[in-house]
Amino acid sequence: MSTAYLFPGQGSQFVGMGKNHYGSSPAFRARVDQANEWLGYDLASVMFDGPEETLRQTENTQPAIFLHAIALFETLDVTPDMVGGHSLGEFTALVACGAVKFEDALRLVRLRGRLMQDAGAANPGTMAAVIGMADEQVEDICQRASKRVGRVVVPANYNATGQLVISGYVEAVDAAIEMLKEAGCRLAKKLPVSGAFHSPLMQPAFDGLMDGLEALDISEPVCPIYSNFTGSATTDPDTIRFNLLQQLMNPVRWTQTMQAMLAGGATRFVEVGPGSVLQGLVKRTLPETEVSGHS
Repeated sequence: MSTAYLFPGQGSQFVGMGKNHYGSSPAFRARVDQANEWLGYDLASVMFDGPEETLRQTENTQPAIFLHAIALFETLDVTPDMVGGHSLGEFTALVACGAVKFEDALRLVRLRGRLMQDAGAANPGTMAAVIGMADEQVEDICQRASKRVGRVVVPANYNATGQLVISGYVEAVDAAIEMLKEAGCRLAKKLPVSGAFHSPLMQPAFDGLMDGLEALDISEPVCPIYSNFTGSATTDPDTIRFNLLQQLMNPVRWTQTMQAMLAGGATRFVEVGPGSVLQGLVKRTLPETEVSGHS
């Protein structure tokens, strides 16, 4: 039986995340204390006590979710058969499969969060959830909405069957929402985000992260890692590096990732990290599989 370990991305955070584990697990506590020391500020207090608006800032959210998930994974003492992570979670997955060192990933995740927050301020945009419409229809409407207003909107997250997120300039997202509703989708609703993630509006973050990824030491992982950019598996360090950068401005192909894991032999999916978002997406897309989580 092959087990796929999954790691969540931004949006799974909550005030109090990891606090119980910190109090009950010496190994978890040691990792968190280590992260505070390396980062040079008290990330743990933001995770445990908030306030929520501070935790929700992308530069804090990303290292917080990463730290919670990887510290919790390490307490499980398992060797994964395959790994994948949703957006930010791909960095967690790389540590879980031994491709990247914890401290290197932590620093890069903090940089990524800051760059994405800055890109959101430099190129203001938004995102919207779309439920109840085929991927091809959403893609077509995004193209037509972009042409109508002269501003880009693109699919950003293929989260599950019939469940996407679109991303782009506000006026383009508004136009797409209107067209999606006219076409009969069940739901098209803006999300409370600080930027148009996984879209061309993230170009400044892409440029800023390039040097950091070039310097990142990536080893061959102990198991395949499934890439957001391709939705398929790799163990090649150069391909991992390329895919990590590309995912900033391209859609998260999570539906394709889950399907590829199933085709690759996964019979059990385990989410590790705050919340249970990914468990829900697996159940929606692969209803016959075994799904569980550690949060």
